[in-house]
Amino acid sequence: MVKDAMVNHKLIGMALLRGDWEKNYHRNPGVYPVGCVGEIVNVTPFPDGRYNIVLYGFREYEIQEHILDLTPYRQANVLLREEPKELAQKLPSSLKGEILDLVRRTVEGEESELLKILSDPSVDGETWLNLCCFSLEASTLEKQSLLEARSLEERAKFLLNVLHFKVVEKGAPFDGLRDSKERKPPH
Repeated sequence: MVKDAMVNHKLIGMALLRGDWEKNYHRNPGVYPVGCVGEIVNVTPFPDGRYNIVLYGFREYEIQEHILDLTPYRQANVLLREEPKELAQKLPSSLKGEILDLVRRTVEGEESELLKILSDPSVDGETWLNLCCFSLEASTLEKQSLLEARSLEERAKFLLNVLHFKVVEKGAPFDGLRDSKERKPPH
């Protein structure tokens, strides 16, 4: 797969396997229909034929059709999701502040690199929000629900829900979810 991608377009789709996939790994277990396309930006081959790759994720996709081919890896026709526009340039300061406060309550140490980056006002809203989601210590299904959000606003609301649970897990008192009637729980 890596060799083919490097020769062609340097793109790989990443998708989360569903259910009890370990038992059926070599027989195409189900995958979630929403994933992320990444461009290979660095490749390190190993003597045993494996690769260490670094991907630059740039857009979510939805699987439209699985391609049954003779390659030893999955292929699919996908539809790239439109770039989110509503929060791409600037997150509302109140929403950003609420998320940042909760991240601070879940991250160990005020000197964390994550907190330094999230405090940088030059980071655009979409990048800022996606960095929060990516850096969050959350379950695989929680991260999948963040990826599947249809808009940045929905992703921010899901993130707030997950962060509230993380704060409670750390032993902080539950202070309720703001606008909770508008929020849906993650997976």
